[in-house]
This record gives sequence, structure tokens and C-alpha cells, in this order.
Amino acid sequence: MERALLDLHSSLRWIILLFLLLLLVKSWSSKPFSGGDRRIALILLISAHLTLVIGLYQWLFGRYGILVTSLPAGVQLMKDTFYRFYWVEHPFGMVVGITLITMAYGRVKRGVGQTPKKKGAAWLLLVALVIILGTIPWPFMMGGVGRPLLPGT
Repeated sequence: MERALLDLHSSLRWIILLFLLLLLVKSWSSKPFSGGDRRIALILLISAHLTLVIGLYQWLFGRYGILVTSLPAGVQLMKDTFYRFYWVEHPFGMVVGITLITMAYGRVKRGVGQTPKKKGAAWLLLVALVIILGTIPWPFMMGGVGRPLLPGT
């Protein structure tokens, strides 16, 4: 079950990135938000929160979870790249990114048919995208942090 949750967590990032980019592009357009934009934002919100719940479970109880694993002898949390990334940087960055997505969803939801809410939503989504892209464990990351682009590979 743990591997399936990790694979689901890793797969949902692509849905989040796709809908985040799609909504970001729609937010920069000159047309007001439509009902379709609200649906895109809702799918993004649900995917992000589902990923957050799975991620929090992994963070607490997963293979390297903070409640089931202790740091190896002689390892200091903030000096070890692997544990610092997975116990501090990745969870913190994702919670901030998902909080910004949630705030943007509120603007999209209230801004259907209005243009002024779009700029605020666009900025929130852009900052969320930058934070999320910066805290995803990409394959090229050093220190044993990197993960494959597709789960199970």
C-alpha cells in the first residue's frame, strides 16, 4: 500500500502542474473567468489537496516518515541533504504552494464574470508554480533526493 500511495502522490504532480499551467494561462488572458475556468480551478484544488493528504501521510508514516524513522547515528537534520529535503524543504514548500493554490481558487470562484480578480489569481498561481517546481524531487537533483519522472520507473 505504501508504494501505491507514493506512486499516486508522484503521479498527481503531473495533473497539478498541467491544471496549474492551464489556469495560469487563462488568468493572464483578457477575458473574465468563466464556469469552465472555475471547474479547472476546482480540479486543481482537489488534486493539490489529495496530494497534500497523501504526502502528509508519507511524511509521518512512510518509509522515511518522521514518526517511524529516526535519523541515522551522527546525522544532523539540517546538514543532511536527503533528510533536510524530505523532512523540511519539500513539505514546507508544498504546503505553501497548495495554500497559494487555495487562495487563487477563492479568487477564481468569486471572480466568475469579473476581470479584476484575475490579476491577483494569476500572481498567486505564478508564485505557487515557482515554489512547487522548486520543491519537487526532480531526477537531476543531487544528494539522493531525485526521483524518477514517472512512478515505477
